[in-house]
Amino acid sequence: MPYLKFLADQLFNGYRMLGNEMVLITNEKGKIIDIINKQEAGEDVQYIKGILCPGFINAHCHLELSHLKAAIPEKTGLVDFVFNVVTQRNRFNEEQIAMAIAKAEDDMLLNGIVAVGDICNNTSTIPQKEKNRLAYYNFIEVSGWLPEIAQHRFEKSKTHFEAFQKIENSTIKNAFAAHAPYSVSNNLWNLLANQFNTKTTTIHNQETSFEDDLFFNKTGDFNRMYEMMQIDNAFFTPSGKSSVQSYASYLEQAKNVLLVHNTFIKELDIKFLQNQIPQFFYCLCVRANTFIENTLPPIDLLRKNNCNIVLGTDSLASNYSLSILEEMKVIQQNFPSVTLTEMLQWATSNGSKALQFDDELGSFEKNKCPGLLVMEHVEDEKLSASTTLKRLL
Repeated sequence: MPYLKFLADQLFNGYRMLGNEMVLITNEKGKIIDIINKQEAGEDVQYIKGILCPGFINAHCHLELSHLKAAIPEKTGLVDFVFNVVTQRNRFNEEQIAMAIAKAEDDMLLNGIVAVGDICNNTSTIPQKEKNRLAYYNFIEVSGWLPEIAQHRFEKSKTHFEAFQKIENSTIKNAFAAHAPYSVSNNLWNLLANQFNTKTTTIHNQETSFEDDLFFNKTGDFNRMYEMMQIDNAFFTPSGKSSVQSYASYLEQAKNVLLVHNTFIKELDIKFLQNQIPQFFYCLCVRANTFIENTLPPIDLLRKNNCNIVLGTDSLASNYSLSILEEMKVIQQNFPSVTLTEMLQWATSNGSKALQFDDELGSFEKNKCPGLLVMEHVEDEKLSASTTLKRLL
């Protein structure tokens, strides 16, 4: 099989920039053969204008909500957003939902995404995922705030999990995941805790300021949500701790934990999690945060504490597109001290490690097949509105 040789203005290997003197060698299918100095590369080297990098990892998505694109108003706050999703998601027929899922996956492929951490509350995405066009870590999401419905909700999610297990292969992995602290009772946590062993799991974490209010003293806007959904919250006794400190012990058997959003996480929580057994990754979905609550996560705080950061898009119900590049542009606009090297690491090697796909994806290392992207119109390693992305392999 003939080799392909690529020389670019800049080569990012998944961890750092290697400059413009190194040649990436792959086979025709994109398997990494080597990275060598251009002086040793011989003939037939293709020059690429731009930055070569591995394919992107979308660590948090809700592919099953793709049919809700432009269906939910912006900046309503989390409670009204969640209520809109719950009440509108079933107003579409199966054909409309399937078509939206297929189009969203097409868009992710065009946007250089090679693997997705995908939230699954039903089995609607299975027919698309069976085509094996992207790698998926399917998080079978479980929710149920009332203690008395815990067993029923768990059993229902088990049927979804078993359906996804039938399509599991080297590029499709499955695990249970709790939806959010405000939607999972202790009874349900007890049923879930033994399901995380050696897996990556995920949870929507501290997306609002009033999430902690609920756990500290049972106040805040989630009480309005329970009323809107006719849920009797009388049973709940606040822990007197932040939400993440209230549930972290249930995650001890997991290998990795993806905390998503983290818009209102505090340094005390980060320090607390650094002493826990699983490896914690902090997933940024900045465009969804601005879409829902017009707020951005404390990225500088996460960087200061050397947190493992990854990037996600959330769903088309809360975003304009499923593009990691567009997420990076927003981060750079609002956090100019964040370097392109950092963001590319978040989007590649960090994401692949979080989703346990790092044996194949995330970096240009021998025998991996991580995909090959070129970023164009990047000046002095700064993104701009004109920066584009093209998939080579």
